[in-house]
Amino acid sequence: GIILVAINPYKQLPIYGDAIIHAYSGQNMGDMDPHIFAVAEEAYKQMARNNKNQSIIVSGESGAGKTVSARYTMRYFATVSKSSSNAHVEDKVLASNPITEAVGNAKTTRNDNSSRFGKYTEISFDWNYQIIGANMRTYLLEKSRVVFQVENERNYHIFYQLCASAMQPEYEHLKLGRSQENNWL
Repeated sequence: GIILVAINPYKQLPIYGDAIIHAYSGQNMGDMDPHIFAVAEEAYKQMARNNKNQSIIVSGESGAGKTVSARYTMRYFATVSKSSSNAHVEDKVLASNPITEAVGNAKTTRNDNSSRFGKYTEISFDWNYQIIGANMRTYLLEKSRVVFQVENERNYHIFYQLCASAMQPEYEHLKLGRSQENNWL
């Protein structure tokens, strides 16, 4: 298949706007510079041409920009498919990110908000190739982090968030106390 190597510049670049989306829409692979939108266009065209499911795998190290690349891909699909929800579908799909990040992200020595799990996002299209919904599944949660962390690393964010709320009436029954009081940090 097609492979695109992208590097996270750790800043916003003007190469992901609507004008760039429209420039890649309808183009053949290789007619334009390598871009996440070129990969998305090829998958979209193959889906429409062959009426078969397509997959885009976004892989990389912590902090490589996987979530952002997936978001750009979803925005591309929403825009070129002229979905009724328009280009904001990625916001709806990723609206669960704060929850999944709290449960699946932790501070590591390389990244204060490192994903310690994988995500599988399935985007559903109707017969007119417009987005009608999406499902996100998590997998490969790093379970050992719950009971053991390497020096200078932390448990999952949710643990500290719950401990910070331990005195709230709805959490008292958990008897969490302060995070520093727990042996298995």
